[in-house]
Amino acid sequence: MGPLLGDKPPSEERRHWPADRTSRVPFWIYSDPEIYRLEQERIFAGPSWSYVALEAEIPRAGDFKRSDIGDKPVIVVRDEAGGVNVVANRCAHRGVAFCQQAQGNVKEFLCPYHQWTYDLRGNLIGVPFRRGYRGQGGMPADFAVEANGLQKLRVARRHGAVFASFGEPEESLEDYLGPLMLGYFDRVFAGRELVPLGGMRQRIRSNWKLMAENIKDPYHASLLHVFLVTFGLFRLDQRSSVEMDETGRHAVLVSRKGEQAVNDATRQMRSFKPDFTLNDARLLDPVREFAGDATVVMQTLWPNLIIQQQSNTLAMRQLVTRGPSAFDLVWTFFGYADDTPEMRRRRLRQANLMGPSGYVSIDDSEVMMASQAGISPYPGAEGLFEMGGREARSEDHMVTEGAIRGFYRHYRRVMGI
Repeated sequence: MGPLLGDKPPSEERRHWPADRTSRVPFWIYSDPEIYRLEQERIFAGPSWSYVALEAEIPRAGDFKRSDIGDKPVIVVRDEAGGVNVVANRCAHRGVAFCQQAQGNVKEFLCPYHQWTYDLRGNLIGVPFRRGYRGQGGMPADFAVEANGLQKLRVARRHGAVFASFGEPEESLEDYLGPLMLGYFDRVFAGRELVPLGGMRQRIRSNWKLMAENIKDPYHASLLHVFLVTFGLFRLDQRSSVEMDETGRHAVLVSRKGEQAVNDATRQMRSFKPDFTLNDARLLDPVREFAGDATVVMQTLWPNLIIQQQSNTLAMRQLVTRGPSAFDLVWTFFGYADDTPEMRRRRLRQANLMGPSGYVSIDDSEVMMASQAGISPYPGAEGLFEMGGREARSEDHMVTEGAIRGFYRHYRRVMGI
């Protein structure tokens, strides 16, 4: 393939993508600063719909939450009319990231540097000494307050989840997700009132795309994760599927809980421990609450969101890029307002599977850092994604890397590679 369609010529290390467009991925995409710059421009500041918050986190007028799209900080805020606005956390005067609190309630936003003031919709409403003082100084006579507010993003909301875009999306959020992914989204977000249960944040020293790959990769789950494999939470000998939308940008992994039993499949898994037991078996007592019998549904929505249903623990995992070799993974656990106290305790208990020190997720953090350590010194090498074939298609089994191939098919189109 030809070089990147960027403002600068490609470096010697990243001259072209391998001839096989989907099953070979060059390592320079995980560490090249110019690639990272273009990702910020074309993916995160482009016409994608990026997740930013749950409405339940900002229930009252004046409630706000800091969030990020790519490496750009934004603020999600509810206005007096009940609307939800997303604005850049960047003062229109001198660019100060004026909001330093993670969450709170305000009547207006005040930049601490020169005290420019903005309303809850991002409009500029106050400029100290705009007319000068005693006839001296001040802003030019033609300075227009209405033209110098905060940068306002496009906003889309569905059943309590808030998405935003720096660009001009050609699709509504519903069309962007498509009918298949919308069905899985609405399975969790069916209009029931949401209740935030807590959050975690971790910084992982690897490229953000390795996280996207990880959640689209059922192949590793039966090999890496001792906990999942041993207790049958997610294993390739269980009834499962990998499904994608038409573009390949979104995907979902679906599985049903199995047993801690030796069989032809578990004999090939070094991670399977038939004699492991839990001191508190309640950690593994999922109850059915959604249509169908799936106990694990992991949905990845381009470009920055993972919707997690693992047993009865529900969470949004937001990817926040921090340069070519690091990203933040922001977890927001939630339930429903009509949950029983028992269900609320079950969700919180099962949350111990996840997060930076979770019984399962800690494995992913470590292996992604090991991947970055192996990839970065060899930008001229490439990764092999051929499990299950070389095409990007949905499958009714886990022994495939097809969803990763779909991700990079879309990635190349958006990036112009």
